[in-house]
Amino acid sequence: MSEVLAKHGAGPAAQLILELLPEPVILVRGGEGETPEIAYGNQAAREVFRIELAGAPLGAALRRPEVLEAIEGALATSAPAEVAFETIGVQPRFWRAFARPLGLDGDGARQLVVVLRDETDARRTERMRADFLANASHELRTPLASLAGFVETLRTHAKDDPGARDKFLGIMAQQATRMARLVDDLLSLSRIELNEHIAPSGKVDLARTVQDVSDAMRPLTEERGVSIATNVEPGATSVVGDRDQLVQVIQNLVDNAVKYTPRGGVVRILLQPAPSLEAARAPSRPGVGLSLLSPDSAEASAYVVLRVTDEGPGIARQHLPRLSERFYRVEGQRSGGTGLGLAIVKHVVNRHRGGFVVESAEGEGSTFSVYLPALPPPA
Repeated sequence: MSEVLAKHGAGPAAQLILELLPEPVILVRGGEGETPEIAYGNQAAREVFRIELAGAPLGAALRRPEVLEAIEGALATSAPAEVAFETIGVQPRFWRAFARPLGLDGDGARQLVVVLRDETDARRTERMRADFLANASHELRTPLASLAGFVETLRTHAKDDPGARDKFLGIMAQQATRMARLVDDLLSLSRIELNEHIAPSGKVDLARTVQDVSDAMRPLTEERGVSIATNVEPGATSVVGDRDQLVQVIQNLVDNAVKYTPRGGVVRILLQPAPSLEAARAPSRPGVGLSLLSPDSAEASAYVVLRVTDEGPGIARQHLPRLSERFYRVEGQRSGGTGLGLAIVKHVVNRHRGGFVVESAEGEGSTFSVYLPALPPPA
């Protein structure tokens, strides 16, 4: 490897820099009428292509016709080239290749350097943004169309019918409230994502926060004929966090549980300590759990686990991985929400360096668990 670089005038420092570059770099050479071959590939390139690059034909590494054509054209004309392409595998990846001529080598062959830039994350982010805008537009367009239709009806034949007028005005008020909730959730999600990389440092009494949320939701539980049972185990009290955001987490989970629990049912809230990350991740029932979010590392020595269990219809396993996606709803289970509640929960928990687990099966209800770093004991 070093001999190849030295032959092309690269000193030890330049060789080291090329090897340590995070982007794949390959050196291509080819004479007139010859098949281009790879003279050198840095460590990043060897990890991507997983073949011995030095001396291999260019087509052994880059098989896309448009890429080969662009590089061969750059070799023949000594002009720079740029081409975007996609590689197919378990996960598709998007690349952009930059070819820059280097002149002739010692043997008189033309040579150029090809730098590959991985644009997969940028493409996925752009696709997620487009999907998000499309979904948000759809969610807003539906109540807007309903409002426009009722306004037009009230301006014509229904304006002199008191019964129809009151009915339509009630529906319009519901649609306006739905739009307001959607806008509030979108703004809330944007604010959370803006500061998601900054971990909170406050102290939150989780038991008192759960009680405050339960008290605030009493009108809804009484309306639906559902009761809330709270159990706080010793040691499950304070966590490191942002109280306002944790109120959102508890409120969204309890609100979902209340909506899906039938009249006369019970929503159970459990707070329990966990001495380790493994204990925090442990399911409350076997065989029906899936982690929607895990912390990157066990930064905390202990956690507090919040479990919210409903007596609803349960969720089929194929739906579990997508529950925290924006606007995703399980087919046949329309709660009347915005479809952003669990996405907000996931992003808040991620900011708190915690985890999010769902346990559910059809006909067995659901348990949503959040575990958060416990407040360290005083020195």
